[in-house]
Amino acid sequence: MLKPLAFTAAALGLLAMPLRAEEPTQMTRGEAELAKLLEGRVAGEPQRCINTFGTRTIHQIDGTALTYRDGDTVWVNYTRNPDSIDDSDVMVIRRFSATSLCRTDQIEMIERTGGFLTGVLFLDDFVPYTKVDAEG
Repeated sequence: MLKPLAFTAAALGLLAMPLRAEEPTQMTRGEAELAKLLEGRVAGEPQRCINTFGTRTIHQIDGTALTYRDGDTVWVNYTRNPDSIDDSDVMVIRRFSATSLCRTDQIEMIERTGGFLTGVLFLDDFVPYTKVDAEG
């Protein structure tokens, strides 16, 4: 009967192996678009709901986040499943309030040409980003 081989870290040469820092990953198209939108802005205190009264629209950033502009503030919802955000889909929002969008609201993603359900977005808190005042 064969005995199982015992391997130690030293036997495998792992003790002498230098640790490598994680290599930086390249931003996706969506992450780059969001970074450009938020350039020069700082994050504020996250909110459960935002006021969406008026004609402004929610913008989808493919695979990254939903954004909503209100004056000088850009609200960002990273959602709990950002991979489900497809900027070619249509959002159908089922709200519990007529004038607010909250993390408890439901958003279905519908394929634009065929009308098929492609996913459901689960919202998270909305993070406000405001411009940094330049001191002069």
